Amino acid sequence: MSRVELCQVAEGEAGMRLDRWFRSHFPHLTHARLEKLLRKGEVRLDGKRAKANVRLEPGQTVRVPPLPAPLEAEQRKKPRRVSPEDRAFLRGLILHEDDEIIVLNKPAGLAVQGGSNTSRHIDGMLEALQGRASERPRLVHRLDKDTSGVLVLARNRAAAARLGKLFQGRGADKIYWALVTGMPRPARGVIDMRLLKAGGAGNEKVRPGDDGKAAVTEYAVVEHAGGKAAFVMLKPLTGRTHQLRVHMSEIGHPIVGDGKYGGHEAFIGGLPEQLHLHAAEITLTSGKGKRRTFRAPPPPHMLDSFAALGFDPAPDHDPFDED
Repeated sequence: MSRVELCQVAEGEAGMRLDRWFRSHFPHLTHARLEKLLRKGEVRLDGKRAKANVRLEPGQTVRVPPLPAPLEAEQRKKPRRVSPEDRAFLRGLILHEDDEIIVLNKPAGLAVQGGSNTSRHIDGMLEALQGRASERPRLVHRLDKDTSGVLVLARNRAAAARLGKLFQGRGADKIYWALVTGMPRPARGVIDMRLLKAGGAGNEKVRPGDDGKAAVTEYAVVEHAGGKAAFVMLKPLTGRTHQLRVHMSEIGHPIVGDGKYGGHEAFIGGLPEQLHLHAAEITLTSGKGKRRTFRAPPPPHMLDSFAALGFDPAPDHDPFDED
């Protein structure tokens, strides 16, 4: 790269360390070279000097100075290997693909990105979707490991930049399906509750707090089984970590299987113990007003619970469109 480049941090890169972000985007750049660029102030985050361990937030701008072109020999040193089984597995998750995006139905239990004690994740298998393209696909947003559903990937850096703006603005509307304990009342409402990280680095738990970041969720009950459980659709208007899980727990109706935020009250006898949260639908709206909607069928454990409770697993109406 022979010129300065300004890159915007995507929603899927929230919480990523700056040095890891560089390894993801510029794998040929050595750690020593990056540290030198940081010391000299050639790398900037929102116009300011930054350290390698700083955690990124969506929408921030990373100034990338001119970098040497990657050498083929360097690229061959640590080839990413995707097993034939994982290659077939990942391709089996595809809901849609075109020249700009790939849409997957992520299964529950599979992490989107790596971390401590996580060696198998979607980010590590993306070469399986590269085909003959010069770049591997890129993440533009994330789902929790135990959340299933629609996951959008960008084919290349240019597409990632465009999609990143959609996800950071109002161009990506998401609808989640959840099974919650009890019966929320009113049956349709808005949860407006600020959220903040409960601890230091590495502590993923989130709690309400007046000094936290704005977090807003619309919800609508689709069906209910008396006061035992309810099938709820959730529409996040902001994208905070664990937002839906915390919001539902705080109004007294934790998502079934969410022991982290709901404790023992999040479990219902006779139903699977996995988290019952599914990213069912994403609608992307381009700057020209073009809308594209992608839907993913719910995972087996949610279908089992719906059957046990007598809920329709394929509702034919959108409760958010009802007046």
